[in-house]
Amino acid sequence: MDEPRSDSPQDELAGRRILVIEDSPVVAEAADDMLRDMGCVVVGPATTMAPALEMAGEEQLDAAIVDINIRGGKAYPALRILHSRGIPFLLTSGYADWTLPEEWQDRPRLAKPYTPNQLRESLLALLSGQAG
Repeated sequence: MDEPRSDSPQDELAGRRILVIEDSPVVAEAADDMLRDMGCVVVGPATTMAPALEMAGEEQLDAAIVDINIRGGKAYPALRILHSRGIPFLLTSGYADWTLPEEWQDRPRLAKPYTPNQLRESLLALLSGQAG
């Protein structure tokens, strides 16, 4: 390939459709801004389970960023949909000690708050198949 991978990581993310499932308006807006700055097309953010499930099942997606805790529940149903469609996802949480069911323990995680660089590097690894 002629593209310099390390010099322009934004180019690798440009046009990628990323679903954001996040119930905190502040975090959702920050993630939206970070992803747009990287050239991504943001799908969502989904702030409750109903739109999260709909978007996970129906939207054309390259990847997803999913907060484990959504409005008092867990995002596991959305994860199952993404998994069944073969869409890679990055799990996020603001809790220091977050445990997951065994089926999701090997998935890549990103602790909140995260920086734009952490998000970019995690997405690049996820999309290249090197995450997890």
